[in-house]
Amino acid sequence: MSDRPSFSPFWHRVRLLKPRLRPHVQITRQHYRGKRWHVVHDPSSNQFYRLNHIAHEFVGLFDGRRTVEEIWQIGLTRHADESLTQNEALQLIGQLYGANLLAVDASPEAEQLLRRGRERLGKKMKQQAIGLMYFRVRLFNPDRILRWLEPIARPLINRVGLVLWAVWVIAALVAVLPHWEELVAGVDSAIAPSNWAWILVIFVALKLFHETGHGLICRRFGGQVPEFGAMLLVLVPAPYVDASASWTFESKWKRIAVGAGGMIFELALAAGAAFVWLNTRDNSGSLLHQLAYNAMFTASLSTVLFNANPLMKFDGYYILSDLLEVPNLMQRSTGMLKFLFEKHVYRVRDARPTTSSMSEAWILIVYGLLALAYRIFLFLSITLYVMGQLFFIGLFLAAWTAAMWFILPVGQFIHWLATSPKLAEFRPRAILTSILMIGAVLLAVGAVPAPDRRRAMGVIESYDRTGVYFRVDAFVAEAHVRPGDWVEEGQPLVTCESARLDAEVHLAQAQLDEARSREAQATAQNPAAAQVAREFVRTLSERMTTLRERQERLIVRAPHRGRIVGQNPQLLVGSFVREGDNACAVIDDTQLRIVATIGQTEASWVFGPPDQYEGYLRSLADVSRVVPVRFERQVESGRRELPHPAVGYAGGGDVEIDRTDQTGTLAKRPMFRAYFVPEIEPGDKPVGWPGERVVLRFTLESRPLLMQWLDRLAKLTQGRAKV
Repeated sequence: MSDRPSFSPFWHRVRLLKPRLRPHVQITRQHYRGKRWHVVHDPSSNQFYRLNHIAHEFVGLFDGRRTVEEIWQIGLTRHADESLTQNEALQLIGQLYGANLLAVDASPEAEQLLRRGRERLGKKMKQQAIGLMYFRVRLFNPDRILRWLEPIARPLINRVGLVLWAVWVIAALVAVLPHWEELVAGVDSAIAPSNWAWILVIFVALKLFHETGHGLICRRFGGQVPEFGAMLLVLVPAPYVDASASWTFESKWKRIAVGAGGMIFELALAAGAAFVWLNTRDNSGSLLHQLAYNAMFTASLSTVLFNANPLMKFDGYYILSDLLEVPNLMQRSTGMLKFLFEKHVYRVRDARPTTSSMSEAWILIVYGLLALAYRIFLFLSITLYVMGQLFFIGLFLAAWTAAMWFILPVGQFIHWLATSPKLAEFRPRAILTSILMIGAVLLAVGAVPAPDRRRAMGVIESYDRTGVYFRVDAFVAEAHVRPGDWVEEGQPLVTCESARLDAEVHLAQAQLDEARSREAQATAQNPAAAQVAREFVRTLSERMTTLRERQERLIVRAPHRGRIVGQNPQLLVGSFVREGDNACAVIDDTQLRIVATIGQTEASWVFGPPDQYEGYLRSLADVSRVVPVRFERQVESGRRELPHPAVGYAGGGDVEIDRTDQTGTLAKRPMFRAYFVPEIEPGDKPVGWPGERVVLRFTLESRPLLMQWLDRLAKLTQGRAKV
C-alpha cells in the first residue's frame, strides 16, 4: 500500500480527542459485491453514511474513553496495511462530526449541535441554489396518511400484484400501439399553450400518485417516510416524498422495489388513461379524451426523461446503483474522474481513487462520463425549449444554471489549485500545467480552423413530372401498372367503368336512331318539318359525340413516355373516384435532380456563392454510395409546402409538419428550397428513384470550432426565442 501514506501532518489536532457516537445513531448491515458494509443513519437529519467493515470497527470503538490515537493503534494492530490511514481516519471523523453523529468533550455539546446545524443548513441552501431546476421545500410528515393507506394497498404490494400490474400495462400497450400515428399526431395539441393548465394539473396529480407509490412500498417493508414536500422540476411544481429509509434495507431487491414503486404506480394510472382514451375516440373533442391523452403523454415523457433515466438522481439512478451494487454512484464517479485527473495530469502522489476494485472503477468512469455528457445535453435542450416559449425565463434559467453547473466548478478548481495541500510541493508546476491546458484548449477551439459540415434532407425528383388524373366520375375496374413500371405515350394505365354513363350512351343512341327515322319520314312528306328534324338530329349527334368522349375517358392513358411514380393505382381498384382525383404520375427518370428543404436559420450559407462549399449526397437506399452534387438554383422565399411527403415527419424525414394537414406536405414553419444536380458519369446507375429520400452533406469553409458553435447556437436561439 505504498500509495496510501500512513501518517498525516494534521494528526496532532485530533489524536487526544475522546469521541463517542451519539445514542440516536442507527447502524445496519448490508452486502455489496460480496463484501460487508454498514449504513449509519441519523434519524434527526435523515442522513445516511456508508462504512466498510474496517471503518465500522474503528467507529465502534468511539466510546468516549479511548483517544483517537489509541483507537487508531488498535486498528493498525488488527488490520496492518488494510487499516485506516491517519488521513482516512481524519476524513471519517470530520464527516461524522460535521453530521452531528459524534460528541466530543472538547466543547459544549449544545454549541456543537447548533453550529453543526447551521453548517448543515448552509450546505443544504447551497445545494438548493445550485440545483435551481430541482428546488425542494418540505411541507409536512406524511406518516399518518401512509399508515392509513398501507393496509389497503398491502394485498397488491407483492409478487402477485407485480404480475397483475405487468398484465395491465402490457394490455394497454397492445391496445394503443395500433393507433401510434394518432398518438403522435396529438403531441402538438398536448403541448399547445392552451393545454398547459390541464397538463400541469395532470402532471401534479400523476406525481402525487407516483410519490404515494414510493411511500407505500417503503412503509410495506418497514421503512419510515418522514417528509412530504414540493419541488420545482425544471420550474414545474411537483410533489416528492423522502423514502431514503429504504437505503437501510438489507435486501437490494427491496431497495429496488421502493425505487421503482413510483413508476409502477404512475404507469398503472397511465394504462388506465390509455383505455379511457381508446373508448372516447368517437368523441375526440371531449375534455375527458384530452385529459386521458395528457395523462399518457405526461407519464411516458416524465418517466423516460427523468424517473427511469439513470443519469439523473431520480428513480432510475437508485435502481441502477442497487443493480450494480455500487452505492453513491454519482458522487463516487465524479470522485473517480477527479482522481484520474489529479494522478495523470497533475501527478499528485497521494491521490486516492474512490474504489480499489478494477471492475467498479470502470463502472464509475463510464457512468461519470455519460452523466457529464447528459447534463450538458439536458442543460442545452431544456434551456432552448424554455427560451422558445418564455424567452426571459429561459435566459435567466440558462444564466443561473450555467453559473452553478459550470462557472462555480471553475471557481472551485481555482481554489483547489491555489490552496490544496496535495499541490504544496509543486504548486507552480500545477499552475503552469493548468495555464498550458487552458491555452491549448482555447487555441484548439478558438484559433485552429476545422471543417464546417452541415446537412440537409432532400428528395429525388424529375425535371419532367406530369400528374395523371381521372377525367370522369366512375369506379376503378382494373389497374394496368404500378409504381416503377415504364410506359409509352398513350398506354392504358387504369380502366374505369360507369353503369350510369353506359346507360346514358345507350339512351342517347336510341334517341338518335329514332330522330334519324323521323327525319327520313319528314323529308319524304313535309320539307318544312324535315328541316326541324335535321336540327334535332344534329343536336343529338353532338350529345352522342360528347358521351362517347366521356366513355373514352374511362381509360386513363399515359400523357408521355416515362416511369410511373406516386400513388399505386392497384390500390384504387374497386373504389369510386371523381373527376380530377389523382391516379399517379409519370416522370422522365433520365433527368433527375435533388430538392432540399433548408430551415430559415441555415439559409444564409446555402444562398451564398456556390463555390464556398462542396456538397455530397447519400441515398438512404444505398448508404455506401456518395455522389457529389452541383448547386442549380434556390427559391428565394420560404414556403410551408413541402416538395414531397418523404421529407416530413410522417414520411420519415426531419421536417416538422402541421398537425392539421392530412397530406403530410405542409410544414409547421416556412422552409427554403434549394435544387442540386447529382454529378454522375455517363453509364453510371442513377442515384435513386424519384420520391426517394437522400441526405445532403455540405462542407463549408473551415473555421475555428468556437465560431461554429457560436454560429449554430445563435441560429438555434434565433429560431426559438420569442420575446
